[in-house]
Amino acid sequence: MSRFFSERHRSLAPYVPGEQPRDMQYVKLNTNESPFAPPQAVLDAVREAAAQAHLYPDPAAAQLTAALAARYGVDKSEVILGNGSDEILNFAFMAFCDTEHGAAFPDITYGFYPVFAALHGIPFAEVPLREDFTIGLADYAGRREVLFIANPNAPTGIALPPEEIEALLAADPNRLVVVDEAYVDFGARSCVPLIHVYDNLLVVQTFSKSRSLAGARLGMGFGCGALIADLHAIRNSTNPYNVSRMGMAAGLAMLACEEEMKANCAAVAENRAFTAAALRELGFSLTPSTANFVFAAHPAIGGEELYLRLKERGVLVRHFSLPRIRAYNRITIGTREQMQTLLAAIQTILEEKR
Repeated sequence: MSRFFSERHRSLAPYVPGEQPRDMQYVKLNTNESPFAPPQAVLDAVREAAAQAHLYPDPAAAQLTAALAARYGVDKSEVILGNGSDEILNFAFMAFCDTEHGAAFPDITYGFYPVFAALHGIPFAEVPLREDFTIGLADYAGRREVLFIANPNAPTGIALPPEEIEALLAADPNRLVVVDEAYVDFGARSCVPLIHVYDNLLVVQTFSKSRSLAGARLGMGFGCGALIADLHAIRNSTNPYNVSRMGMAAGLAMLACEEEMKANCAAVAENRAFTAAALRELGFSLTPSTANFVFAAHPAIGGEELYLRLKERGVLVRHFSLPRIRAYNRITIGTREQMQTLLAAIQTILEEKR
């Protein structure tokens, strides 16, 4: 680092994205992207918008905001758009947390939460998951921090029903709960309808996973009008043109392709079930994932070793070094062909271990 780097950031441990190697052609199952390209209508809309790339985009994102409001049954004042859902989560840490109001989240969850907290000097508590990797809501009783809950959780894929989230909301109306629903469309249930009942709920979603737009960087948040106004104050104080003209066009066109999106999610769920069954046959233990990935460990081979040996064979999965989960790998669900390639490689590796 340079001698000019602020002292308060010198100990910062940045978020580490999934690797994107270019040394060979990989079966890429490490970053939870959709295996399906956007529909042609989306590509056409992006191409048309690019013709006006010399002009700033609408800072209010009025068309896309209205379309999202109609799709989710909320008011336009209850929607905010971001450069990926990560930006909205960052806004939430900035808007609702400070040295007096900390953050709390599970010890095994999305790795950006502690990074955002550290970046902004926010004290945070990591609440241990239960032994079976489930979130024990009773463990949050009495906590006054802003709660950040990925639902389904990552990297476990385990989801809480909205009724349990509602119990958290009702238990302390003066405590904000942020529910990160990046993977909700693959088999879980959304908490968005609850924003009309609880003003202490913010729900964050993304176009990256189920809507095949990871490269467009487009996310959205839902909450009562006052919460969303707070987030807009942060947005307009950092980057009011935070969503590109092409990103808005892609999002608007993708919302009009709802049937394609649902069909893709159904295919992922089917491939998830196929992959999970095959992995269990090979001796793996898995968490009950409702996301577009599985979380798996094998008693005969460590998580890091399996990750490295798969990489040698051109298959990328995600390994985490945290002690509680280092035996596991998170495996994105791709096409049936990709999953068969993965399974064949794993079978060969296990046979070599014997």
